[in-house]
Amino acid sequence: MIEGVDQAALTAWMDRQGLGSGAIEDATPLAGGTQNILLRFIRSGRSYVLRRPPPHLRANSNETMRREARVLAALAGSDVPHPGLIAACPEEDVIGASFYLMEPVDGFAAPNGLPPLHLTASVQHRMGLSMVEAIAALGAVDYLAVGLDGFGKTENYLGRQVARWQAQLASYAEMPGWTGPDEIPGVARVADWLSANVPSDFRPGIIHGDFHLGNVMFRHDSGDLAAVVDWELCTIGDPRLDLGWMLATWPEGDTPHPTDVAVTPWVGFPTASELVAHYAARTDRDLSSIGWFVVLACYKLGIILEGTHARACAGKAPRATGDKLHAHTVALFERALRRIG
Repeated sequence: MIEGVDQAALTAWMDRQGLGSGAIEDATPLAGGTQNILLRFIRSGRSYVLRRPPPHLRANSNETMRREARVLAALAGSDVPHPGLIAACPEEDVIGASFYLMEPVDGFAAPNGLPPLHLTASVQHRMGLSMVEAIAALGAVDYLAVGLDGFGKTENYLGRQVARWQAQLASYAEMPGWTGPDEIPGVARVADWLSANVPSDFRPGIIHGDFHLGNVMFRHDSGDLAAVVDWELCTIGDPRLDLGWMLATWPEGDTPHPTDVAVTPWVGFPTASELVAHYAARTDRDLSSIGWFVVLACYKLGIILEGTHARACAGKAPRATGDKLHAHTVALFERALRRIG
């Protein structure tokens, strides 16, 4: 067993799939942005990366793996940079959870440190623009044509977002010791503004669902993307939300805030207005309401992060982590309040 993967069971399954022969070699756990397990290994001279849920499964862990594999299969041959899917095992009885195998990505995660080339302003500028190009390409994919019918609920998608996340926030009251919604600045005001200003021009498309600098990998030789990773929140929704999510986590000035998803040094990345303009040149979607999507992203992400704070207050997560993420929630709602004026 390595990182929750029974190598004998995996080998037998790969035999049945016709994926090489002989022993699994050089099995190495990889660090990821989530609790999911990533294991890189070689078999018959070919490199693989296995992705499976964490050892302690949540209620939807296996379904999330199946959804990830489905969307990666759907994106094959598209202009969206993504890890290539090799094979998927939807069954849970092979290694104890659903999993899939994908091609290794030859790239790096910028928040983990930048190589010398990427310290230059021109390359950093390209890094930001290439991120926008990826989500514009994703939003342009015909989700029905690639087999993702039923992958998400499109009816009243924008109109039901506030109620969905209000209910999520209210559920944290079950956590004893949680400091409560009053510690989140403007939570009711932001919800009211979102409800009063829902855009009417919804057109469904594929969204990544958690698009920011920490969920992409860059090429070593340029500012271009090697792949968009961590597809666990992918669904069918409004692709403009991916741009809003990126802007919600993007530094508002030349100096990143401690809660921004950023890198050091921050010397050439595009401004928010440049990102919007670059996206606008690559889509026929109306971006006049992009501010609404930024505020929705702040609202949704802030409530998601507050969940860990609530669990920490109840002793179910490290207190230091909970306090850190609560600070992120506060910063996101402060950003939303600045947007709505």
